[in-house]
Amino acid sequence: MNVTLLGLLVVLGMFLGMSLLLETGRRMGARRFARDPESAKSGGGATEGAVFGLMALLIAFTFSGAAERFDTRRALVVEEANDIGTAWLRLDMLPVTAQPPLREKFRQYADARLAFYRKLPDIRPATDDLARAKALQNEIWKDAVAACRDSGSSPATMLLLPALNQMIDITTTRTMAAWTHPPAVIYVMLGLLVLAGSLLVGYDLGSGIARHWFHASAFALIMALAIYVILDFEFPRLGLIRLHAFDQLLVDVRQNMNP
Repeated sequence: MNVTLLGLLVVLGMFLGMSLLLETGRRMGARRFARDPESAKSGGGATEGAVFGLMALLIAFTFSGAAERFDTRRALVVEEANDIGTAWLRLDMLPVTAQPPLREKFRQYADARLAFYRKLPDIRPATDDLARAKALQNEIWKDAVAACRDSGSSPATMLLLPALNQMIDITTTRTMAAWTHPPAVIYVMLGLLVLAGSLLVGYDLGSGIARHWFHASAFALIMALAIYVILDFEFPRLGLIRLHAFDQLLVDVRQNMNP
């Protein structure tokens, strides 16, 4: 199933669940207020305040964290593009005869890295490109070490190898950044608080004579969309929010490698 569609189904499920609990709470409140009209003047204000306060805190926490991790991932795209470009330029320090094989492997490596991110969220083909990129990393490193040793040039060794090391290390950093998320229990807690808040809102709406369909629907829709935006920020390769615009930096680096 398409991941974007799955996210929209989650939002729809949350909206329907909140709508159901809003109506359930309204009926519960209407029955109570019908038996005891004075109960509308007193109630669980402290309980509602605690639930909605915790819900607001959790929404702020998850949204802020997701936005921060999104910015970090964007910065890492720029850093990888710079690392690959720097290592590519420093190949000039090797003997002319050693450069062509390494430059060809660099092109293949850049293609593999771009293909990996382009194929997401299709995990299986993307994983194949990731494995190909790792294999090319090992080949590039071995060939560069051998070329530096054969050239006997200290500047080439001191400048090229650290640049290659940085180019390799950033891939691990980006992979870990992509896998860094809050524990699942945080999202479960957020969902439960939103559903509990819907029940409490519906209970309060039960004190009125008329049904407040607009208010109930607006509350459910806004909360469902807020949760979707948080999840989309947290998984920017899988939903409507994407990092593909920043991948253009890698595309530009790859184009500069053309003979």
